[in-house]
Amino acid sequence: MTLPRQHQAPPPAPVDHDVLRSAVTTLFASYGIPHRRARTAATALCYGDLTGLDSHGVFNLGRLYLPLLESGRADPAAEPAPLTDLGACVVLDSRRALGLWAAAEAMDLAVERAGLYGIGMVAVRNATHFGCAGFHTTRAAERGMIGVLAGNCGGQRIARPPDGTLAMLGTNPLSVAAPALGDHPFVLDMSTTVVPTGRIRTAARRGEPVPEGWLADAAGRPRTDPGAFDRGEAHLRWLGGAPETGAYKGYGLGLAVELLAALLPGAAVGPAPEALQGNGRPHGSDDDIGFFALAVAPEKLRPDGDFAGAARGLFGTLLACPPVQEDRPVRYPGWWEAERARTRRREGIPLPAHLHEELTALGVLAPADGGAR
Repeated sequence: MTLPRQHQAPPPAPVDHDVLRSAVTTLFASYGIPHRRARTAATALCYGDLTGLDSHGVFNLGRLYLPLLESGRADPAAEPAPLTDLGACVVLDSRRALGLWAAAEAMDLAVERAGLYGIGMVAVRNATHFGCAGFHTTRAAERGMIGVLAGNCGGQRIARPPDGTLAMLGTNPLSVAAPALGDHPFVLDMSTTVVPTGRIRTAARRGEPVPEGWLADAAGRPRTDPGAFDRGEAHLRWLGGAPETGAYKGYGLGLAVELLAALLPGAAVGPAPEALQGNGRPHGSDDDIGFFALAVAPEKLRPDGDFAGAARGLFGTLLACPPVQEDRPVRYPGWWEAERARTRRREGIPLPAHLHEELTALGVLAPADGGAR
């Protein structure tokens, strides 16, 4: 279907990545976040725009992160505290720290412990939304390690179990990253639902339909109007689609994330008794998020110590696979994101006009030329 547009939107205007990141850093610091952590948070947020994951970029600044800080649901001065420390394994209370920087520091701690023990695991409770999971796992890949990050949505319930009528689980993202070819690491960054809710809402904001398979109504019929989700007329589907086509794979991955990310550190879970009081629509809040950061140091664990060479062979072989269409070469997760980031560092990040206006209203961008304050 074609959705009506109220007017023809002007073309996106490029904004320099470093300028945008600096301005967002300043904004986060103005809320009381220490500058070093504000810069990490801004880098994590702008990573979404840099790599083309726009639904997790600055689109969420005024919609999600500033309200978290302004309401007190995120504490700008929070200092995560260890609850358990066994050397290779740590459990942290995030104390409502802004997840954009707290997840990065948790992954860095996992990397540090992996450097000592070959493996490092950090499980975190009382956390807040951490943005693109791939930003955090890439920190391990940049250090020659394998990084894994899984996070639940705290007490927020968005997706229904297959054949169920009530929302029970969040989108429960999962990411795995590892060194691959040059500056193109392998980065799998996915929700366990077919897409995250941000993809639905960015389509709605742009007046664009979504593909069949993302949303279904109560009878299981596909819906392509993204606005149907927030109106309660459609629900988000799992990876795999219907039970007959593999929905239990996405659903099972979502439950696996819930086990590792929430039950392990003692964070809020989606399938709690209050979930049974729902009406089929998303409900609850994404407070007390749990996440699980894992780093593996393969050069310490692999007997011949040549993980990097083996990875180059693996990913290089994939790229050499003959394509079905010459203009669509075979690539691996993370490749196109790295290419897009290279282009956007050079040419600027193309922000939609409506988003540029929102950032201007927040004082992040100047109104006329797209520069920073």
